[in-house]
Amino acid sequence: MKKYLAFPALFIAIPTFAQPAPQPGFSGEVSLNAVVISSKSNFNVDGDATIDSLSNKPQSESTGLIAPLGNIAYTFGEELGQEIYFGTTREDIAVGTLAVQLGYKHKLSSGTVVDISFLPTVISGETWQNPYQLNTPRKETDVSGSAYRLQLKSISGSSFSVDLAFANTDVDDDLTAGSDLARDADIYYAKGSYRFTVSPTSFVSPSAVYIEHDADGKASSFDSYGAEVSWFNILDRQVLVLTAGFARRDYDSASTLFNKKRSDDEFSLFAAYEYPKFMGWKDWSFISFAGYGDTQSNLTFYDESSYLLAVGLNYKF
Repeated sequence: MKKYLAFPALFIAIPTFAQPAPQPGFSGEVSLNAVVISSKSNFNVDGDATIDSLSNKPQSESTGLIAPLGNIAYTFGEELGQEIYFGTTREDIAVGTLAVQLGYKHKLSSGTVVDISFLPTVISGETWQNPYQLNTPRKETDVSGSAYRLQLKSISGSSFSVDLAFANTDVDDDLTAGSDLARDADIYYAKGSYRFTVSPTSFVSPSAVYIEHDADGKASSFDSYGAEVSWFNILDRQVLVLTAGFARRDYDSASTLFNKKRSDDEFSLFAAYEYPKFMGWKDWSFISFAGYGDTQSNLTFYDESSYLLAVGLNYKF
């Protein structure tokens, strides 16, 4: 799984939405957002196609867009304990993670919510066929893959939750294939979280995160160890969520291209805000969010940063 600060997060709420909906049948929401995105990365296909050094510092690239997203769910079963859903879940997006999912939830008698989902697009994107190519224009290619996720929420009625996932990624026409920088990979993700109640309207949720990125190239393979902390606060009708994260990535071996083993430090900040019943409209909310991510590597070529700012309206049905 991956944080996508370069794409809008849309629905903001506290994690009690991990439970199935409180009424039977269909429910959902749709949002329309004005978004500004900026990023700096040598892997960004909107950046310079031609570079002349592996110490190149990329230029910042910015864009604006209108982004509609949403989700729909069908709740059923004894005591409304089961749900089928498709779209982006509130509890993910509240902390800055975008993940379109097709999933199934089942609340057990113990209080545990079992959530199984398939994520068809979370890996997809574009990159360069050979990002290290110098003095001639680099060509774009597609990245494809899929992910499968198992979440155990409020285990046995407690405040502890576990999030596990497996993903595979494939870089089409990867010109680094066969080298120690080959990028096709299997990815294993594990996250454990605990929720501490601060007050009836506020709580803090720290998390520990581990990622194993097993790529075809040893110099592209790494283990990542990280931590996140989220603060959820209800201010009258308003909801504010603040999240900070840090991760350390240690790569398996040095590449022949750089002759040095890579290591990265990644920092992220995310803030999300919702004002329900905007303008007195019962099912409408004003939403706003901002995110910043920064990766500092011991190899300058891999330094990256990104931010987003967005405002929008959300309709719940």
